Amino acid sequence: MAGNSFGNQFTLITYGESHGAAVGGVIDGCPAGLEIDTAMVQAELDRRRPGQSSITTPRTESDTVELLSGLFEGKTTGAPIGFIIRNSNQRSDDYNHLKDVYRPGHADQVWDKKFGFRDHRGGGRSSARETAARVVGGTFAKQLLQQAGVEIKAYVSRVKDIEVTANYDELDLTKIENNIVRCPEGATAQQMIALIEQAKEAGDSVGGIVTCVCKNVPAGWGEPVFDRLDAMLAHAMLSINATKGF
Repeated sequence: MAGNSFGNQFTLITYGESHGAAVGGVIDGCPAGLEIDTAMVQAELDRRRPGQSSITTPRTESDTVELLSGLFEGKTTGAPIGFIIRNSNQRSDDYNHLKDVYRPGHADQVWDKKFGFRDHRGGGRSSARETAARVVGGTFAKQLLQQAGVEIKAYVSRVKDIEVTANYDELDLTKIENNIVRCPEGATAQQMIALIEQAKEAGDSVGGIVTCVCKNVPAGWGEPVFDRLDAMLAHAMLSINATKGF
């Protein structure tokens, strides 16, 4: 499973391609007896779901998760938790013109050099579609962390040169979901949205920064030296396609 799994005690293995039948994963190491709010799992997927606003990919997917194993009467059993998210809006023909063309900034050429062939349909396994499986695994982890009193919130703090002016401890993080760019500073959010839509109209894109705040993290999590907590977080976040810094 080299390259397809993350974690040691709590492990997530993901599978699937952008234009295959489905994406999904297996969570292993989740303790037995954890009461799971399955509605929360779906709600987190809905937050990620493509096609939900004018500033996301136009691909339309319901992203309905099917939990296949590891749960009984709403609680984890200690067995592996298998799940699947079926693809329904692949539109693979849209990528036929790329059969013999490498897209700059994508994994197309590298995949071809490494394996001798590639799936040109939307990036195949290297597509950001894979992150849907991470959302499911992350939501199980989030519910486990809640038992330890750990709170995790993330928001968009910068888009190109438009930046949130307040520090995170001065912001009302309950307002993150109040707009499509998920920035808790209302006026700044509207400027960000306008800039993204302007870039989209020009056929361009812009970068940004996401700030994540973790509260009540117990001392001692992580291991010296190479598996420090921030090193493991960087490992996870930098494996997301568009992430270029941590």
